[in-house]
Amino acid sequence: MLICYPSLVLLAFLSRGYGSATATPPRGVAQVSRSPATPPSSTPGSDPREGGRGLGKVAAFFVADLGAIVRKQFCFLKCLPRVRPFYTVKCNSSPGVLKVLAELGLGFSCANKAEMELIQQIGVPASKIIYTNPCKQITQIKYAAKHGIRLLSFDNEMELAKVARSHPSARMVLCIATDDSHSLSRLSMEFGASLKSCRHLLENAKRSHVEVVGVSFHIGSGCPDPQAYAQPIADARLVFEMGTELGHRMHILDLGGGFPGFEGAKVRFEEIASVINSALDLYFPEGCGVDILAELGRYYVTSAFTLAVNVIAKKEVLLDQPSREEENGVVSKSIAYHLEEGVYGIFNSVLFDNACPTPILQKKPSTEQLLLHSSSLWGPVLDGWDCVAEGLWLPQLHVGDWLVFENMGAYTVGMGSLLGGTQACRITYAMSRVAWEALRGQLLPTEQDEDIEGVCKPLSCGWEITDTLCVGPVFTPASIM
Repeated sequence: MLICYPSLVLLAFLSRGYGSATATPPRGVAQVSRSPATPPSSTPGSDPREGGRGLGKVAAFFVADLGAIVRKQFCFLKCLPRVRPFYTVKCNSSPGVLKVLAELGLGFSCANKAEMELIQQIGVPASKIIYTNPCKQITQIKYAAKHGIRLLSFDNEMELAKVARSHPSARMVLCIATDDSHSLSRLSMEFGASLKSCRHLLENAKRSHVEVVGVSFHIGSGCPDPQAYAQPIADARLVFEMGTELGHRMHILDLGGGFPGFEGAKVRFEEIASVINSALDLYFPEGCGVDILAELGRYYVTSAFTLAVNVIAKKEVLLDQPSREEENGVVSKSIAYHLEEGVYGIFNSVLFDNACPTPILQKKPSTEQLLLHSSSLWGPVLDGWDCVAEGLWLPQLHVGDWLVFENMGAYTVGMGSLLGGTQACRITYAMSRVAWEALRGQLLPTEQDEDIEGVCKPLSCGWEITDTLCVGPVFTPASIM
């Protein structure tokens, strides 16, 4: 049964943005420095009602288009038909996302006991779970053994010793290092065995009676070069040959992650897929008996989530340098806005990925608001690091106004700014009717379907999936609709 909730009309509201902030100053306005030493001394605990907006204590919230996740799966199956996708649970563990991906038949990549428990609670069999943390606690290895999770990764001798004692029936995947020097989030400095050490590790596993069944790698996130996937696949072929020579039954290749999750990324998913397919045809041709996996997190959820966040305080500061506006009798000023979420929570990508969040303005500026002001966005924590964005040019905003940020699905859910006293944001799930029908009937597009996007149109109406997802209706304030 499909139930339509009036609150989901908000989705149409969110998609009709009247404009977005700009990092380019208007003609005649001086550019403001992007590196202030300290945050403005406003009071982020101010009541949003002070701005006259009458919004009370409405908190930030997400709107999740689950249909976007379904469309991503269609695209994946078309571009990488030989690869079996596993979802990286730590990227976004919201119930709606996990349920949809499980319905689509994905496997799950888990980093700890809590994630393994969560996935098994929604009915995913142990055979579809891989425990990918190369540095595991012994108690969590024992948990995996007790619950039938046999596929584990490793990159050092200590892990082999722990697994040999605590999970002797495990099937191990050797994680190799890659050249991730161009990636935003680099992993090989901490994880992954060098090619020189692989033979020693494989020999050690054989002596310890630990079964090694494959090879994995991860090029890191945000790599702008699609060719970065080719060399690790070639290296994996060498490790496969080492393992086979030593008597290991090598039959799993895990391509890791790092795939882009939104349209504006520096490299398109289709470009990466083309490089991967060419490398697989060369080193692991079809029919070679190798099961090929990939671990995708950002790819599925980044573009599916939109965040709405409140302005809770503001401070106006006159610019030090005169501008043409001042010559015409208009005083130019810089405005600092405090949001209820910051870089220690939902906007953590500013710290870890050098992201530059740009808000969408959801109210058509009035005549007096047409003048743009140098603006910065700050979180609720009063220190010099909790700066969400600066160097923006925005019309005059008020306490209680809403800013909307797109592409907020990765490493954000459950990451509320605890230092600022806020709690995890609520999520409203929605899906178009066509996407729902495709999910329910697994009506995957045929090879003759040229327009994958046409199979599941962007949201035209909001539908809550209550019977399959077991996710109850969530509160969306009518006051902002």
